[in-house]
Amino acid sequence: MANPLASPAPSLAGLAAAVRRLGPGVALSFAVAIAAVVAEPLVKRIVPIPAMVIALILGVALHGLASRPAFEPGMTWCVKKLLRVAIGLLGVRIAFGDIVDLGLATALLVMGAMALTIASGFWLARLFGLAPGYGALAGAATAVCGASATLATSTVVPNYPQKSADVAFTVVAANAVSTLVMVAYPPLCLLLGLDAQATGVMLGATIHDMAQVVGAGYAVSESVGNAAVIVKLFRVFLLLPVVLAIGWWFTRKGAEHGAAKVPVPVFALVFLGLCLVNSVAPAIPGVAELYAPVKAAFVFASTWGLLIAIAALGLGTSLTAILRIGWRHIAVFFGTTGVILAVVAAGLLVI
Repeated sequence: MANPLASPAPSLAGLAAAVRRLGPGVALSFAVAIAAVVAEPLVKRIVPIPAMVIALILGVALHGLASRPAFEPGMTWCVKKLLRVAIGLLGVRIAFGDIVDLGLATALLVMGAMALTIASGFWLARLFGLAPGYGALAGAATAVCGASATLATSTVVPNYPQKSADVAFTVVAANAVSTLVMVAYPPLCLLLGLDAQATGVMLGATIHDMAQVVGAGYAVSESVGNAAVIVKLFRVFLLLPVVLAIGWWFTRKGAEHGAAKVPVPVFALVFLGLCLVNSVAPAIPGVAELYAPVKAAFVFASTWGLLIAIAALGLGTSLTAILRIGWRHIAVFFGTTGVILAVVAAGLLVI
């Protein structure tokens, strides 16, 4: 008969192994996040840069140290797992009334910009003599959600000689370009005279990856960050129809491809669930008092989770890596980035 006391041993051993594997990268990311919080009041005496941007800059500056293999698993966990948890917890900051306030015009603008961006990816790839598969990858990454959209789209893009390299490049480019525009777009919104809601829409509709949307939005203000996250999650929910549409396009052209594998955006479902709770709980007598400290704890956990994830993102970003790829690939990716920016900016100035 098996000893029941021995059963927890494998799980404890697995937990210890996970701590050893992830610990160095998580600890380094956490240290950068703490350093950013400590440095924020000092830096703001010179230039008004928030902790999230400081964490990103510190991370990029320490990329050489962070590129050691021991740090990679933990940093990847922060960007892939911790980030999604933190984003899901952002739902407690937002009520469904905030979503409705964005309006139908915003939804139509975002969908139109996404469609034109994907089309521009195909057109630019043809213009620069690259495979249409890369145009699909670049267009989807820019239009939807960066690396996740790239990997999902790669399942319906037919195989061609450079496909693996193009997928890898698109993931790196989405990360690097998102990091650049995270810093550049907020001042651009100010220059265009956009109000808080329009700024949130601009950031949420044009920045590629969720991490940088969060960083750019909440670096401006909480209301801008809330609007940016809502718009970005709307783009994430459109991942499935985008991938199916791209697969249909290649099938119509006679290409063969594998079955689409679209990741379920669990963090987005959690976000919506918490939005529902945040819309209902404060209005229920007796529940509002109990809900307030829970909400505060979730906001605290989300804030630090985002800071650590942004730090890890910076630590894993090498701006020189993107320059090793051919200039035509870079031109296509910056082209799709310019298209979605121009369409959204023009739309916001009109509506």
